[in-house]
Amino acid sequence: MYCSRTCSYSSSLELRLECSLVYTCATFGDTGVRVKKHHREGVNQMAKIYYDADMSLQPLEGKTVAIIGYGNQGRAHALNLHDSGVNVIVGARKEGASWHRAQEDGLPVMEIPNAARDADVISMLTPDQVMPEVYREHVADNLSDGNALMFAHGFNIHFKQILPPSNVDVCMVAPKGPGALLRSLYEDGKGLPALVAVEQDYTGTALQVALAYAQGIGAGRAGVIETTFAEETETDLFGEQVVLCGGCTELIRAAFETLVEAGYQPEVAYFECLHELELIVDLIHTEGITGMRKRISDTAEYGDITRGKRVIGEASRQAMKEILREIQSGEFAREWILENQAGRPVYYSEGKRQSEHLVEQVGAQLRAMMP
Repeated sequence: MYCSRTCSYSSSLELRLECSLVYTCATFGDTGVRVKKHHREGVNQMAKIYYDADMSLQPLEGKTVAIIGYGNQGRAHALNLHDSGVNVIVGARKEGASWHRAQEDGLPVMEIPNAARDADVISMLTPDQVMPEVYREHVADNLSDGNALMFAHGFNIHFKQILPPSNVDVCMVAPKGPGALLRSLYEDGKGLPALVAVEQDYTGTALQVALAYAQGIGAGRAGVIETTFAEETETDLFGEQVVLCGGCTELIRAAFETLVEAGYQPEVAYFECLHELELIVDLIHTEGITGMRKRISDTAEYGDITRGKRVIGEASRQAMKEILREIQSGEFAREWILENQAGRPVYYSEGKRQSEHLVEQVGAQLRAMMP
């Protein structure tokens, strides 16, 4: 079943995972957050990567997959599975926007409890913050012995916000990109890489079912990396906070402010610190860091290799380690859960404050000028 081949973008999939996780449990307050704290032992091991040739849709034959939630990911999963020949039903709020959209897409729609009751595989694709309530109120009492409970992100399982019964499989197939891209690539005969994990294997076939699901959404065309719920959750949160969202946006604002405070025009600072970022990110995405450097000027490359470490120095690296510790310990999860319970005061106030930054005003004006 396991294939060790590398794919066409081998540089991004030749991941080295340090294995052998040793777990202990910790509980945090009345949020119910329980995490598996782990340290890593042993030697590096190449990731297991599965492709279409290593999978089969057979484990889903004669089964019904319920997609709970019909948003960005839910719609893509449902349509891709349906087009792969899998029997799919959608669970949604009756007469809501998702209900009508699924109907317009030609898929059978049921209220969530009925969809969960009638399905063999129940894929939880609602937003993380509402998923525990949806599960408790509509799904938990409608699970049957041997069902597979599927997730696209490990947050609620890893941090114990959802506690499945012992007589079901608990799996994850996590596409590494937005649902719209998952769908468009599938329609073009391509695929989006994904992660696959099994948290609970009651039937003994949980991995086979998860891989069949991954093949059904088209991920096997690109490569499916085997991981754990803990690893997916912790690395996903870390990447969002340190690089993709938090780190990137703060770096942009800080650089923009530095130029403006030094007397440079905000419009020029915007182009240099934000607008042109797309060009570099696209090169890194397709060619890797070294490949990007081969495609920029020698002056830019020299500035990169001699100045970058002064921006991301030891203090930044220590901050990254502290953020990772907060994620691993469950501290961030507890904070986010309490934030939601309190009505999201920081989320809304800080989001509003940052949306009023000068870089946003300048950006809106410049984007309006562009074709």
